[in-house]
Amino acid sequence: MSEPTTTAGEGFHPHLPETRQEPAAPLRTRLHHIRADALDGDTAQTGGMRRFAAVSGQSVGSEKLWMGQTHVAPATASSDHHHGESETAIYVVGGHPEFVFLDDSGPRPEEVRLRTGPGDYVFVPPFVPHREENPDPAEEAVVVIARSTQEAIVVNLPGLHALPAPDA
Repeated sequence: MSEPTTTAGEGFHPHLPETRQEPAAPLRTRLHHIRADALDGDTAQTGGMRRFAAVSGQSVGSEKLWMGQTHVAPATASSDHHHGESETAIYVVGGHPEFVFLDDSGPRPEEVRLRTGPGDYVFVPPFVPHREENPDPAEEAVVVIARSTQEAIVVNLPGLHALPAPDA
C-alpha cells in the first residue's frame, strides 16, 4: 500500500514552491559540521579574552548569524567593548563569568554586575558597552555566543560608558 506523493502547496510544506527559482550558493546547500578542534581564533578580539568562531560567513557561508566560543582566563577581565549592530546571546558553559554594564536609566549611572553560572543565558542588545570578568582565581570561564550578524563585530572602548543612540 503506497501513499500518494505530496504536491507543492499541499501537505506538510505548503509554503515551498514547486521548483527552485535560482540556484543556491554551494555553501548553502548542505549541513556543516564544525569540530571543536577546528574553531577559528582569527576573529575580532578584546583584551583579557579569546574568541573562537565556529559558524560565520567565512566558515560556512552564514548570512545572518555568527556563533562561537569565548574563553576568559581565571582572575581576568576583558576590555570594555560593544558589538555594534549585533544582538548577542550568551550561554554559560563553564565557570562563573560576570557581565558588567552601566545602567543609566536612573538619576545617576550605576554599574551593574550580572553574576552567572553554567546553564545561564545573557542577552546583550546592540551598541551596549560591557565587559566580561572572571573573578575565579583557578577556573577558566567558557561561554557560547550567537550574534545576529555573520561576523563578530567588536568595538573596543576606552571605558564603560553609555553611548548615544545610533541615528535611525
